[in-house]
Amino acid sequence: MPKTMEQILAKVQDLQPLPRVVTRALEVIRDPRSSAVDVGRVISTDQALTARVLKLANSAFYRRARRISTVSEAVVILGFEAVKAQVTAAAAYDLLHKPIPGYQLAQEELWKHSLTCAIASRQLVLGGYGHAPLRGWSPEEAFVAGLLHDIGKTVLGEYVGVEFQQILEKVRNEGISFVEAEQQVLGFDHMQVGAMVAEKWHFPDHLVEAIRFHHRPRQASRFPQWASLVHIADAVSLMLGIGLGGDQLYYSLEPEALQILGLPVEAVDHLLASMVDLTIDLENPLDL
Repeated sequence: MPKTMEQILAKVQDLQPLPRVVTRALEVIRDPRSSAVDVGRVISTDQALTARVLKLANSAFYRRARRISTVSEAVVILGFEAVKAQVTAAAAYDLLHKPIPGYQLAQEELWKHSLTCAIASRQLVLGGYGHAPLRGWSPEEAFVAGLLHDIGKTVLGEYVGVEFQQILEKVRNEGISFVEAEQQVLGFDHMQVGAMVAEKWHFPDHLVEAIRFHHRPRQASRFPQWASLVHIADAVSLMLGIGLGGDQLYYSLEPEALQILGLPVEAVDHLLASMVDLTIDLENPLDL
């Protein structure tokens, strides 16, 4: 089992990179000179991505008078940011849907929890839960941050199993948080490893920091708002009990996260109530 951060870093480097079609699609979407036709041309080379984007464009939320049959039309309707979120979700699915025995997560449990957090993050940005929309925020980037917040568990999952009980005993006997116990027993935590994965995939700094500090938003030095957003969304996901692993009951909501975002306490209750309807379709893991 790896015992040093260098060995864990080597394990992260061994992770399969994002599929070429995903990398290329994200590059084209980020290019301000790109058109919907350019984005559609790249996505159309992958059958699964094509089906996913068309399905979303023809969903009840976006549906127009006629059926959308081409990817370029779908990109126009959805917008570049929504397509980017869908492409990222498709790329992350293979990692997030597998069982993570080290954290006592059965197959697709981590995916469902991550997707719930992603939806909650996006809804918080859109507002309407006792607060106005968060100005200047991208709801689709919020979706991606929530989706990938626990990606570090996919790397640590095969190593943490033997030490899991030792970590839990520290939490129970010493009154420390789960991530503090991870640090003491393993020498690193799943947030730290998750940030490494996000860096390997060349995600922007604010998303990397959101992953790195989603349990400790006060410690985020550059983008505490993003870390706070994911922290609150993660807490709501845990309250719903979707995809709970062996560690999820050992995290709590930090009131400072609400203060950092300027959100009322009632926002959590309002969002929690609405998420029941928003997560009904999670049995189909790719139906967003």
